[in-house]
Amino acid sequence: MSGDGDGTVRSPSGESLSGIEVLPDQPKYVCTLSAELVAKAREELQEKPEWRLRDVQALRDMVCKDYPNLGTCLDDAFLLRFLRARKFDYDRALQLLVNYHCCRRSWPEVFTNLKPSAIKPVLESGFVTVLSHLDVEGRHVVCIRPDRWTPSNYPITENIRAIYLTLEKLIQSEETQVNGIVILADYKGVSLSKASHFGPFIAKKVIGILQDGFPIRIKAVNIINEPRIFKGIFAIIKPFLKEKIANRFFLHGSDLSSLHRNLSPRILPEEYGGMAGKLDISTWNELLFASEDDFLYDVSHLTLPNDYSPHDPLMGREVDEKQCDDSLRSLKTQLYSCY
Repeated sequence: MSGDGDGTVRSPSGESLSGIEVLPDQPKYVCTLSAELVAKAREELQEKPEWRLRDVQALRDMVCKDYPNLGTCLDDAFLLRFLRARKFDYDRALQLLVNYHCCRRSWPEVFTNLKPSAIKPVLESGFVTVLSHLDVEGRHVVCIRPDRWTPSNYPITENIRAIYLTLEKLIQSEETQVNGIVILADYKGVSLSKASHFGPFIAKKVIGILQDGFPIRIKAVNIINEPRIFKGIFAIIKPFLKEKIANRFFLHGSDLSSLHRNLSPRILPEEYGGMAGKLDISTWNELLFASEDDFLYDVSHLTLPNDYSPHDPLMGREVDEKQCDDSLRSLKTQLYSCY
């Protein structure tokens, strides 16, 4: 970065970065991937090490030109997340980056003051954690247990904050950027009253973020111990899912042998028929609490450019209150019939 006498900050290509969040002394990117993962990124993500920084600069230039007031971080490592998530397609990576910020700014209940200390009760409940061992593909397993949530203690948005924060921490790793993650969701003990909190409005927002507003590759979603009411929940989720993502959902019920065909017992805790000891939430929580400073950058208060018009309909329009009320009544009817 360079500065003119009038204080204007410019990118290496000479374009003005007025309105862009420029971090001083941006660290120089150093690849931490093993030779094996470099080869995997080349094959699966079209990432060419010899062109990597050129590609990052191309995305940076597009941000500066098309969204000069976006208020985004522009360092190499941050932008690289979006290129990898969209297989180095510049246009799709740019749209993902814009959607990422749109999501954060359009849902202040979730993204304002988003840091580990602010959601300590959720983390300590064990609602979401990351298993201690990677799967055979080198992927982290995010474990979600809705039965650990008591609705009278805090709203469902606090759970979403905890999931999002967990993903933000995981995606800092280049290995995760290349390998992606796996989700293990245990719906044991989810009651009708608890399921009704996850209405169409919440479902639409969450799915929109995970599919089109966050730079992470979700490779599989394993659902276990799902009650009959899950049919109603999934009926709400499915219309918002892209076919590729929908095909990565695996419903195992109480059949642990089915789960073990997707996730090795070697990495699973005893609670899921595994050999990795009792499910431990303290190690991941300690890591998050020690990373408080990683989450100080907060863009949720910034406004979108006046000419911003997102391409993705999930990001571009809200569900009005009447539509949500009607959909919620329909949801409860479905849940009762399933229950």
